[in-house]
Amino acid sequence: MALNDSQTRLPLYLQISELLQREIAAGHWLTGERLPTESQLAQDLGVAVGTLRKALSKLESDGLLERRQGSGTYVTKPPEGGAIYQFFRLELLKGGGLPTAKTLSVEPIKSPEIARIFGHGDVDRTLWRIRRLRFLSREPIASEEIWIDGRHADDLTPEGMHESLYMHYRTAFNFWITHVSDEVSCQAAPAWACDNLKLPHDSVCGWAARRSWANNGQIEEFSNTWFDPAVCRYVARWS
Repeated sequence: MALNDSQTRLPLYLQISELLQREIAAGHWLTGERLPTESQLAQDLGVAVGTLRKALSKLESDGLLERRQGSGTYVTKPPEGGAIYQFFRLELLKGGGLPTAKTLSVEPIKSPEIARIFGHGDVDRTLWRIRRLRFLSREPIASEEIWIDGRHADDLTPEGMHESLYMHYRTAFNFWITHVSDEVSCQAAPAWACDNLKLPHDSVCGWAARRSWANNGQIEEFSNTWFDPAVCRYVARWS
């Protein structure tokens, strides 16, 4: 069943809260620093003040912001996980950026090599291969190839996939990602990935291979991401 646009995209206030979290994580606003006024921030982000206030309220309830009467909104601490895009490590070169995605194709495919990564004895089982184009603040930055086990769905279509796959896993497949392992290097990107990023074929891109474990203790997702180093970078922060 195809989902409508409101079902596949995050609500606008959540998009704004995610963006602000990533801007804080990128160091654009430091702990103790005051954010711009609500009217200025809403204008900068191109949203209504009411939408911005709803996003700020969420971040305040999450403990990231403090709103002081007559003074403004202040950063209380950097993000520590829990965001929808907490495992998304790509940022614009200037930092941050709002992640969005366009699902290009969803296909059932048998790949013994990928099946072995999932640890299944049956390497002939069907897997779902999802290809997507990733954006940061509407700028295309990466091509993704994501694999999940075929047992999770009898049928999948691009129209039926949520923009946030991790949210889709929770709501449709009843598992959620708890931790990931990334291997980051450089690699000549495949032709389809170059085409979507408007790069010459065999362009050397940043490359991240990710294994994602779910709450059941199993690897439930494997992905390859080729990203354009001219517009974005891979960033990991620890505290």
